[in-house]
Amino acid sequence: MTILTINGTEISVEVDADTPLLWAIREEAGLTGTKFGCGIGQCGACTVLVNNQPVRSCSVPASALQGQAITTIEGVASAGQLNPVQQAWLEWDVPQCGYCQSGQIMVATALLKQAQDNAPPSTDFIKQQMNNICRCGTYNRILPAMHRAFELAQELAYDATEQES
Repeated sequence: MTILTINGTEISVEVDADTPLLWAIREEAGLTGTKFGCGIGQCGACTVLVNNQPVRSCSVPASALQGQAITTIEGVASAGQLNPVQQAWLEWDVPQCGYCQSGQIMVATALLKQAQDNAPPSTDFIKQQMNNICRCGTYNRILPAMHRAFELAQELAYDATEQES
């Protein structure tokens, strides 16, 4: 038995030592937002956050992640409110078929968390980090959506500061 902390909740899963995290999330925890794409860690459809860092869940054993904070697409919205990346994705019509979008959003959310205390990353850095594969070719919408997500995050931070005053 392996105990995983997924979206802030401890979940006991019955998996073999080499079972990929992806299958523990989907089949044992019942969270199906994380998708299977290639099975070899290249496409990024299966990306989740482990301690706020993007990880391709098809290529890491679930048993290796006991005690780590795992966040899936189901865990990024708070109290039913979309996070800035999800909101920007909708504003810029990024998803077409939507299959790869949970992985895309998870990578973008990690970038957003890394940049919250600093200046937004450069366009080149975003392009370098957003390396998931999308068969629909929505890449040209991702970059402006990322810039919008940073704007939304700054607005939320400003609003939170105003409410504290």
